[in-house]
Amino acid sequence: MDNFSTLLEQQIPRLRRYAAALHRSNKSRADDLVQDTLVRAIAKQHLWKPGTNLPGWLSTLMHHQHVNDVRRSMSREGPTYPVEAFYNTLASVNDTSASLQLRDLDRAMAELPIERRETIQLVALQGMSYQAVAELYGVPIGTVRSRIARGRLMLRQMMDTGDKTPPTRHDRADQGDTLAA
Repeated sequence: MDNFSTLLEQQIPRLRRYAAALHRSNKSRADDLVQDTLVRAIAKQHLWKPGTNLPGWLSTLMHHQHVNDVRRSMSREGPTYPVEAFYNTLASVNDTSASLQLRDLDRAMAELPIERRETIQLVALQGMSYQAVAELYGVPIGTVRSRIARGRLMLRQMMDTGDKTPPTRHDRADQGDTLAA
């Protein structure tokens, strides 16, 4: 097995976590996204430079693949799964209050604007640095910090009030707070 294949194989658990975060309760779609990303990475391996950030490069490939899949899906058939499917993803927990808090957090995360949700997921779940996320999206690091701060604020407000809809003053993302597709 060559060096690229070995390094790629080591990144599969990270890709699975990111795909699961993007597709939430749809394990089949998450698995398809990982597979599509791996196929794309192998086809484009000549573009990756050894010694550079492979996890960041793969996350970029996955992000773009996901955006393309969503656009294709929406243009063809509209949303293909009920919103309730997003909320049935939590493992059962003996502590009812902890389980309810996790469910509420999961729902609140689903209500965040996608730019903020994905940025929080990349930093919190993937452990990516702010700089790596900024490079992934092609935005200034200040935009990443803003997305994290605003996303956390929205989550706190939704969790504190019990209201699962984002506060109205933050409903619309600023012009500088949009994803580079």
